[in-house]
Amino acid sequence: MPSRSILPSNLFLFCLSVTAIATLASARTFAAEQPSDIPAWLQAHVGEGESKIALPVLQRARALYLRKVSEGAVRNPCYFAMDATRPNTLNDGELGRRFYVICESDRSFRAVSAGHGGGRNLKGIADFANGRRCAKNFSNAMDTNLTAGGAYVTSEMKTSFKGYYRVSARRSAVLTRSFVQFDGEGETANARQREIGGHAAVSLRGVCLRKDPRSPYANDDGYVPLGTLVEYAGGRSNGCTSWSTSDARQILAMVKDDATTLYIYPGAADIVAVAQAVAIGRSPSHTGPYWNASCLKEIGAPKFWPRQTIEPILAQYKRDHPAPPSRPIPICKVP
Repeated sequence: MPSRSILPSNLFLFCLSVTAIATLASARTFAAEQPSDIPAWLQAHVGEGESKIALPVLQRARALYLRKVSEGAVRNPCYFAMDATRPNTLNDGELGRRFYVICESDRSFRAVSAGHGGGRNLKGIADFANGRRCAKNFSNAMDTNLTAGGAYVTSEMKTSFKGYYRVSARRSAVLTRSFVQFDGEGETANARQREIGGHAAVSLRGVCLRKDPRSPYANDDGYVPLGTLVEYAGGRSNGCTSWSTSDARQILAMVKDDATTLYIYPGAADIVAVAQAVAIGRSPSHTGPYWNASCLKEIGAPKFWPRQTIEPILAQYKRDHPAPPSRPIPICKVP
């Protein structure tokens, strides 16, 4: 592919058209289903208001969970769902609650905040970056940093040392972050290859190296990383599901050594169906493909970037724009 080429629109539209023809009926069927098999206590949480779960999202999350339980793949009494069409932040600045923890055995339902994939802007080639509040772009392609909707099962968990951060002028604390790997199927089958999972929305910035040979985390030269603690629960991720520190602690404890399911809405078929409805002047509603009305008004129409079209473009971009040599981490100026 030539350098600085634009996305081949005819190929992209062809992929969307094929996907739409094959799956539009499926998306409409889900939207038209009735919650007759959903327990009454859980139906009380169904809706599109704050801290509610949209019916299509609940139906798919519940169906996935029941299927995996019947297959013997999971035994966890709880399951998860995420509605990535909802806003990350509300108009008053509060975090939007769009990740759901559902435990039918004890009739508990909880809605918490979660980040969506930030995407990328390949200037002059393709722009699939997402805003902070609402997600417009989705993909299951490598290196897009985008959320991919569909079915997942939680898998192994690993905890890694990130560095130290200051809690006062004379004290610092260790930052470790746990990450639970997601395994997908169908559209999300490459989740492990993409390193897609869940973790706390926390990191270190402005990192330098401080001399601390007594630390168990010190490198061979006796240095440890020291940075500023940043929590980005209201921000974006690299395609993973991210939660606030307190929510992550509870969610990760639930799945440690006890796998469960996660369904992230929307899938590619839903995105295509909504984009087609918008293109012909129809507003998605409870009688058609579902999308959160507030975010749809903001983004205009969603877009799914098929891996078959975007991955070659990303590969060419990487060849044309090689990463600069990595710079060594500076030594801290303040002890």
